[in-house]
Amino acid sequence: MSEKQDSTGPSQPSGTESQSVQPSERQNGQPDGPKAEITVPKAANEAEIAEADSGELGEAGGEPESYGDALYPLTIRLPHEPSKINVMVSPQEQVHELRQSVIELPAAFQYSCFHLEHAGERINDFVQLSDVKGVGPDSEIRLVEDPYTEKDARLHVIRIRDLVGAAGDRTDTLHGVLPGVSLFDGVTTSAKDTDNVQASAFDFDAPAKPFTLIPEEEEPAPKTVKSIALSPWNPPPYHFRQKGHLLYLLVTTNEGDQHQITSHVGGFYVNKSSNNKFDPLPRAAPKSYSAHSLFSLLGLISPSFSESFEQLLQYNNRKDPLATFQLTNAIPSAPWLVPSQSSPLCAHTADITRTQEGYLISGVDNTDTLRDWNEEFQSARELPKETVQDRVFRERFISKLFADYTDAAARGAILVARDEVTPLNPTEGRDAQIFVYNNVFFSFGADGVGTFTSEGGDDAARVATGKDVNGVRMVNQLDIDGLYSPATVVVDYLGKRIVGQTVVPGIFKQREPGENSIEYGAVEGKEIVAADERFAPTFAELSKALKVKKHPVWDKDGKRWDLEASVETKGLMGTDGRKYVLDLYRITPLDVLWLEENGVDEGEQKELEYPHRMTVLRPELVELLRNQKWTEWVNKEVARLKGKHQSKPQDKQISEGEKTSSAEEKATNEEKTDESKEEGEDAAAEEHIDASAFEFALNPDVYSGQVPQTDAEKEELAADEEEVRNACKMLREWAIPGFVKDIKAADLPFPMDGQSLTKMMHKRGINMRYLGKVVSICDGPRLLRLRDLCLQEIISRSFKHIAGKYLRYLPIPLTSACIAHLLNCLLGSGLNSKPTADIDESLKALYPEADLAFVNVTPESLRQEIEAQALRRFKFTLDSEWHNQIKHLQLLREVSLKLGLQLQVKNFQFTSSSAAPAAPTNGVNGHTNGDSKENKKKKKKAREGSPASVASSVSAPCTFTPDDVVNVVPIIKDSAPKSVISGEALEGGRHSIMNSNRKIGIELLLESLTLHEQIYGIIHPEVARAYSTLAQIYYQLEEKEAAVDLAKKAVIVAERTLGVDSAETLLYYLNLGLYVHGSGDSKTALAYVKHALNLWKIIYGPDHPDSITTLNNAAVMLQHMQAYHESRIWFEQALAVCERVVGKQSLPAASLLFQLAQALALDNESKAALGKMRDCYNIFREQLGPDNNNTKEAETWLEQLTQNAVAIAKRDKDAQSRRLRAGIRFPARNVALGAGVAAGQPTVLSQQAHQADKPDARSIDDLIKFIEGNTAQQKKSGGTKQRAGRGGPNVRAAAAASAK
Repeated sequence: MSEKQDSTGPSQPSGTESQSVQPSERQNGQPDGPKAEITVPKAANEAEIAEADSGELGEAGGEPESYGDALYPLTIRLPHEPSKINVMVSPQEQVHELRQSVIELPAAFQYSCFHLEHAGERINDFVQLSDVKGVGPDSEIRLVEDPYTEKDARLHVIRIRDLVGAAGDRTDTLHGVLPGVSLFDGVTTSAKDTDNVQASAFDFDAPAKPFTLIPEEEEPAPKTVKSIALSPWNPPPYHFRQKGHLLYLLVTTNEGDQHQITSHVGGFYVNKSSNNKFDPLPRAAPKSYSAHSLFSLLGLISPSFSESFEQLLQYNNRKDPLATFQLTNAIPSAPWLVPSQSSPLCAHTADITRTQEGYLISGVDNTDTLRDWNEEFQSARELPKETVQDRVFRERFISKLFADYTDAAARGAILVARDEVTPLNPTEGRDAQIFVYNNVFFSFGADGVGTFTSEGGDDAARVATGKDVNGVRMVNQLDIDGLYSPATVVVDYLGKRIVGQTVVPGIFKQREPGENSIEYGAVEGKEIVAADERFAPTFAELSKALKVKKHPVWDKDGKRWDLEASVETKGLMGTDGRKYVLDLYRITPLDVLWLEENGVDEGEQKELEYPHRMTVLRPELVELLRNQKWTEWVNKEVARLKGKHQSKPQDKQISEGEKTSSAEEKATNEEKTDESKEEGEDAAAEEHIDASAFEFALNPDVYSGQVPQTDAEKEELAADEEEVRNACKMLREWAIPGFVKDIKAADLPFPMDGQSLTKMMHKRGINMRYLGKVVSICDGPRLLRLRDLCLQEIISRSFKHIAGKYLRYLPIPLTSACIAHLLNCLLGSGLNSKPTADIDESLKALYPEADLAFVNVTPESLRQEIEAQALRRFKFTLDSEWHNQIKHLQLLREVSLKLGLQLQVKNFQFTSSSAAPAAPTNGVNGHTNGDSKENKKKKKKAREGSPASVASSVSAPCTFTPDDVVNVVPIIKDSAPKSVISGEALEGGRHSIMNSNRKIGIELLLESLTLHEQIYGIIHPEVARAYSTLAQIYYQLEEKEAAVDLAKKAVIVAERTLGVDSAETLLYYLNLGLYVHGSGDSKTALAYVKHALNLWKIIYGPDHPDSITTLNNAAVMLQHMQAYHESRIWFEQALAVCERVVGKQSLPAASLLFQLAQALALDNESKAALGKMRDCYNIFREQLGPDNNNTKEAETWLEQLTQNAVAIAKRDKDAQSRRLRAGIRFPARNVALGAGVAAGQPTVLSQQAHQADKPDARSIDDLIKFIEGNTAQQKKSGGTKQRAGRGGPNVRAAAAASAK
């Protein structure tokens, strides 16, 4: 799909949403039952959404800046039936965008080669509609078909093949198996066919089901034509080319007829050629079929085409359009578990044109796709950005450019890794070789030429490339005029790290003797330094934004040079006259405390010391430190002014504002604090404080071998060193303990997997090398789970480095055997304690020089290597039994995501007992009794098709075989910046709504949505985050339908770009469940919650702290459905998890006991309800005291339940005595405390039976003894059922949230 499809597609949904954003009238219609509240999980509230600095929009709370005038209708006159269509356009729309909108309408599918005319004059495709003279509301524009060129004809054939479903499957070399798959439609469909009992059924104790991540098999799409291919007679000979012949095609219709077709400048027609005879002239009547479009011609030559095409459209419409749109601006997520290759989902069909698509797309010389990436990037940066329209166009263009470049660089990197590209310097060593492919410059992230020898060699070079791509992204985000950077992509693939950069003009230029290519920064190591004054102003601006201090450095001769940036950051003047900044891996100082503590010395590498000296602080930590210093400085200024002016009210205002700001910085996991906004607030609070007097910057070159010459220089350097040392202390003494404390207090959402843990630590400025430190300070039941997650991350990262070592130089065909063997040693030793590598001997013979060291790896030796890596990289000593305490499936997922593995799905046998469902290992493998027939069939097929099922019959089965490793996808890090203007609109909308300016706020939010979709394209992670954020805001504004619509989009886009089992996708499912329940459809909401719980089992395993809130919410949903017995089961599960995670005597447990007691009362279990309420009351009384409102409310409920239970006990005793007098004996029925009763068994007694009972004067303890002395099953009265509608303790919602 073209770029335009992504930019115009949103206009439809946006319009729909704007219509649905009306004051909600759906306040009634909720089912009767207790008014229990759903708790929105903190994690869902603070889902990891894109942070955007609030800028010019909504900053002053005034009118939003207009992005464009209102839409208006336009009539398009067509040359064929239907003769005209109507479209809605914006005056700011480009004409080529209008073209794309037109050809995506069913009535205009056939057109691709045409121009538009207005009032008889041709319209330029690259102007705005507002610039076309006379075009306005209700204007008429004519579509005029153009003659084809060869390129037009080629692209038309590709478009028609895609349109009619004749393109088949495309084997992609980059994105892997089932890229960008979505499970949403299947989850939604499954909810429609269930009743309330089925909707509530969930096996909480069942192990995780890997097949949850596999989409359901579906019937194949209807075929409209058997094949459309290039004819063997292609290309046309010269004399026919002179007559306008462009291509020859071969079409086989559904009827089995074969037609040779000529693509002519005037259109397409059936010619006289056959397989043996060449005659490309038109056939005679009555078979002289011809049309301007191939689509129309297919309808003429195939009687069934129109009907089957209509069926195809209906088939495609069954899915959500977002689930089928082609990704153009983002890399689709590659699932780590994929179906068996015999599955219809992975069917490989015969299609001769698949091999011809390269020619159809790029032409015979492959010049259509070659691009000068660097010139495109730098020209895009130079586009105007004065007006809002300029900024939107510029950001959209840059976003698309980065997406195209990342795709091209990743494809090139894979070819480089596979030795398919000839190096520019073939005589150099492997790691020193450089490549240029598709105008992208490639090198290895290894120390091939000794640049990093003193820093740690290959390890240092690898880290430097990762830091560099982050630095380039920051420079791109800052968007400083006059400063340029090469677009950079880092690709990790089978142990190799490959860097792809745009070719900077002049970087390969031969220099004269004594002339340096670097004009600013270190030239050769740090021995020669350059400081061209032309770079100083732009580098000064860059350093100010990055908090880098201007500082002196000294060359080998002791000469002083004053640099604006780190000596490692280089400036190069390109031959195009632009100033380029290179090597941005040292924009922050070294973590000197880590280096000193771990004895990392320059030039020396010992066995167990940290592998490199590139231990820089994170930019987020520098930002947090700056905010802290700013707060201190403002408070000092306020104190100074207080003594000077005695202006107490203003002082109070400022100090309170700062306190709030400081608390926010501590409690939130924001990636960046908006410094301009903070300064603006402070200035407003106290106009006498001059913010320009505040300065904060760090010297990135301290502790890196600089030798000052004079005493003054030494003092200056010592002061700089002290500042950096203080920053390192802040990391250890404030950032890390604060992070752990906030997770313990549930001020931060609890991380689900390694990816979310990494993201949260990075946002707090904590490097992953401090995982061992985090583990060491985790105590208490809740933090034990954080400890386990950190240990899993340490193990998976250690394994990644070990696997990379074995894979790095291994021939590609042998990598599957290596990966399978290493996985067997890591995870399969419980099934086979002595696995052997399964290598194809015929392949092995082809690579006699291959290093097959992995063959000698055993489970014991791998454990030793992992322990050594954990100690070396994380300074953490693993327990000797760590390998028996791991969660197998979760660890498998982590290493697969880190290495890019795509494994064939099956119920993995990690231990000899895990094959039996009755005895799962660690609650993470095997399958459940609740599988549907379809699932069983699917699994049976998968097992039959899997080589593992064959291998298992061998005497020593292994968990993994080489055939289980279906594919390896590259892990890609790019340098694309985020859109600023869409973030400004979002922040402006939030700001306006917070200031009670709802109308302007909603307008800005809708504008933000349109901008996100236009700039990023519809399918992009940032768009998913925008959808989620807006859904949350709309839900809070009571716009429930709009919230549900946006939340659905967030789920689908997240599944396709972040992964079907990513932590963000899971949160979006939970949010969607809440919104759907709020709209009155609790049954569908439960389907989403259950799917999220299944994902949780795979991502984390059982008992994730945040799942307590989810289980509680699901129970409330069931109460709304009046499924009281089922809801009580979910409450019991929430309580069980809470007691395991937080403790039995905790406040969250008390809140859940309160709700469970209500649920038991509703389920006619008054005796059990009384017991739970008593436990709840005891906890509240002990933790909060007898005078707390929660304690009092629990006491009130306890009295009511007690009185009611006494009445029932009296009545039962009376009934029993009456039976005895009548000579009838009934056996007593014992009901365990909290045990369930089959639905339909309890009978609710009439209210009149209890209204006669007077309150009992005995004490509660005496009454409870009286009740418990009765062995008959207790019933609950209708009166108490009515009382159950009361809300619980006020703390309930907050405490349930804190249970996370």
